[in-house]
Amino acid sequence: MLPMCYAIPGKVVAIDQKFVTLEYYGQQKKALNEFKQLSIGDYAYAQGGYVVEKIPLQEAENILSAWKEIFFELQNLDLELSSKPLREGSGDSKLTKLLDKATQDKELSKEDLLYLFEQNDPTSIELLFKTANFLRHKHLDNSCCVHGIIEISNICARDCAYCGIALSNKELKRYRMTKEEIMASVEEAVNVHGFKALVLQSGEHSGYDNDQLADIVRTIKAKYDILLFVSFGEIGLDGLKKLYEAGARGLLMRFETSNPELYARVHPGCTLESRLEHLRYAYELGYLILTGGLIGLPGQTPQDIIDDLFLTRDLHAEMYSFGPFIPHPKTKLSADKAPDELTVIKVLALARLLDPKQAKILITTGLETISLEARRKGLMAGANSVMLNVTPLYYRGLYSIYPGRAHEKEEIAVQIEETLSLLRSLDRAPTD
Repeated sequence: MLPMCYAIPGKVVAIDQKFVTLEYYGQQKKALNEFKQLSIGDYAYAQGGYVVEKIPLQEAENILSAWKEIFFELQNLDLELSSKPLREGSGDSKLTKLLDKATQDKELSKEDLLYLFEQNDPTSIELLFKTANFLRHKHLDNSCCVHGIIEISNICARDCAYCGIALSNKELKRYRMTKEEIMASVEEAVNVHGFKALVLQSGEHSGYDNDQLADIVRTIKAKYDILLFVSFGEIGLDGLKKLYEAGARGLLMRFETSNPELYARVHPGCTLESRLEHLRYAYELGYLILTGGLIGLPGQTPQDIIDDLFLTRDLHAEMYSFGPFIPHPKTKLSADKAPDELTVIKVLALARLLDPKQAKILITTGLETISLEARRKGLMAGANSVMLNVTPLYYRGLYSIYPGRAHEKEEIAVQIEETLSLLRSLDRAPTD
């Protein structure tokens, strides 16, 4: 099986201290090499800008040979899809000017994005999505990141008003995977299913202390050549540093809303500034930042959503993670309604217009939960990343952040098969 993330090994063509230049069918990318002994002519996998594994020559040549024809075929077909006429049927001159501005890589203002977000005409929305898809291909070709996530504990000390694993949900059966169970899950994800990037996630104050988490990270990095992200909430600045030193290189931590008052209402006893302090310090340490917000929180305004997008960019996000608020029956917001799929996909498209050249934009499980067509529609509106759940099935249903989660009962092999089938149908490749 080909690896799910960086399916294509690159050839080392230049080395500059800790940075190497990798070549892929004539295209060159730079990556930071912290862990591997590499020489010019070697082959390696890279993920998120990091070298994660050195590949034997024969194995690399076999993979490159298998991918060569389909790589260019998919890329050309994706180009055809993304370059279809962008302006047919548009009668809104302001919208046309803004989308033309975006395709010329000119920065859009908050007022510009708000105008686009508030469009309700189907033709205008279609043009927005086509423009976002065009920019996605223009700058990032047909790559689609496919990461795996392992939810190692549903224990949480917070009482967020929208989350099913909040402290106040006394009816939820709590779990904490042992280190041996975590390692077995990583073993399956990496050696059986070929993942090159994994996220370890839990509730906050999840039953492990920072030393235990660092030990888990260190053990994984010593045994497996992967890019490892952590998502354990606010573990303190010292905790972030400890996990980075152990080998974690990505942080998944959504700020949920950039509105301090709204943040305080849905996160009792917590402050937005503390959250942002963690994210900013993580970036200073060298973490790749995966962040974003919840769409449709009760009391949220369209301007709040636009502010969320700009804050995500200002936090140097490697990946934008925007998903819908979904009410959970055991939370304080159980009577409120989730947003419609169109609103969420609009946000993904605007994220692409705001950060066209760099952003990996995630199709969240939350969006897939409210829409069976979420992945396809999102990927055709500028998104280029998906995350598959590789948590053991007997724990997965207990990580009940909202009811009826997509893929909750699906074996990972089924998720992989469906994902690859979708990517092929859209002429995308599971690469970084």
